[in-house]
Amino acid sequence: MAEEETPSEEPEKKKSKMPLILGAVLGLAGAGGGFFAVSSGMILAPETEEQAEAEAAIDASMMPDVAFVPVEPLVISLRAPSQSQHLRFRAELEVPTAFQAEVEKLLPRVVDVLNSYLRALDPGDLEDATALTRLRAQMLRRVQTVAGQDRVNDLLVMEFVLN
Repeated sequence: MAEEETPSEEPEKKKSKMPLILGAVLGLAGAGGGFFAVSSGMILAPETEEQAEAEAAIDASMMPDVAFVPVEPLVISLRAPSQSQHLRFRAELEVPTAFQAEVEKLLPRVVDVLNSYLRALDPGDLEDATALTRLRAQMLRRVQTVAGQDRVNDLLVMEFVLN
């Protein structure tokens, strides 16, 4: 005879709600602590005038003693196989203030060097996405050769437009 198996009916275990309650309590405690910290000024507090003045004094003393000498804008005609016909270029030279007058006297030579270099480039070199970084380094080296290594710290490209 076939024996009938009686399924054992055990009550299903209910999941505990303790982790949910504990998470809610900890979330509320964290939110309350965050509110207190912000409202009391412990974090994200507005600066006082004394702090702002102290930071401004520190920032001014840490700034290098430099001047910026503008180079007159250049318009370069590009050769035929290019999609663009002209390059409009404008830059400024970062120089120590002690050498500002000397570098300003040499600006015609600087413009000549930059003009000669930009005209000698292939149009494909100008249209490359990474060209500006490479060109800037080459132009800075040429300007430092003309003006003197210690007289020009950097060449800042203000405008580089192909049209």
